[in-house]
This record gives sequence, structure tokens and C-alpha cells, in this order.
Amino acid sequence: MENSRKETLLTLRNYSWKKNGWNASLSQALENVTAADAAWKPPGGGNTIWETVNHLNYFNARTLEKLLGKTPDHTVATNEETFGAAGSVNDEEKWKSAVSKTEQLMTSLIETIEKLSEENVAEGEWDIRLPEIMMHDAYHTGQIVLIRKMQGSWPAQRDFE
Repeated sequence: MENSRKETLLTLRNYSWKKNGWNASLSQALENVTAADAAWKPPGGGNTIWETVNHLNYFNARTLEKLLGKTPDHTVATNEETFGAAGSVNDEEKWKSAVSKTEQLMTSLIETIEKLSEENVAEGEWDIRLPEIMMHDAYHTGQIVLIRKMQGSWPAQRDFE
């Protein structure tokens, strides 16, 4: 039996967020990351894990608002603004809050996709728009993994299916 577009979207969202496959999921990439790890700036420049999480949260929040039929109430002038501040190496509470926001957004996105009808998927072109944000998440998840490898905070071995 062929998967519906909605089932395919849910599969993609689950793999990019929680389920490990050929690549690490975002939840696995963030597992056991401390505020110090998250605020660490790679040598030679680039974004921190914290800034990358801010960026992902910004775009996933906008996607969720649009899925819910709302007009996003906050826009930025440049993509760089979406990365926000890196946060402090000592601010575990603020870091945990950023990760909690990620978890809430992903849960809400999955719940919202589950409620979509096939007609909603087609009308909103969500079968195109949602995979774009999921690929965006996977791309930045790879960056987080690379930063963790540079830090030495990525496990030498990981489980995947």
C-alpha cells in the first residue's frame, strides 16, 4: 500500500527530529549538550550550537504558525538575525530553555501534521514546503554534529537503525 503524503511528511519529520537513520536526528545531536558546549565558537568562525538552535527555532516556529493558518508576527530583516546570541557558557537554564522550545516546536509540528487532511496538504503545498524545512533541519543538525566532533563532545560510537 502506498503511503499518503501526510504519512510521508510524518515519517520525514520523525527522522529529522527523533528517529535516527543514516544521519543523526536533531534530538540525538542535542543530547547531553551543555551550555558550555552550546556556546562554544568553532575556531576560524562560524555559528555556535546555541545560535544554530535559535535559527532552527525561528524557522520552525514560523512554519508552525503558517501551518496553523496564522500570519507570523515576528520577522527579521536578515537571515543572520535568526541565529540570535550564543548565550553564556554558564547559563544552563537559558540553554535548557532553548532546547525545550525546540522540543515543544517539534511536538507541535508533528501534532499539527497529524491533523492535516490530504486536501490540506495539497492546498497548502505542504508536501513541498514541509520537506524543505525538514531538509533545512537536517542540514543544520549535521553542522551541530560537526561542531560536537570538533569539541570532542560527540560520542565515538552512536546507535542508529
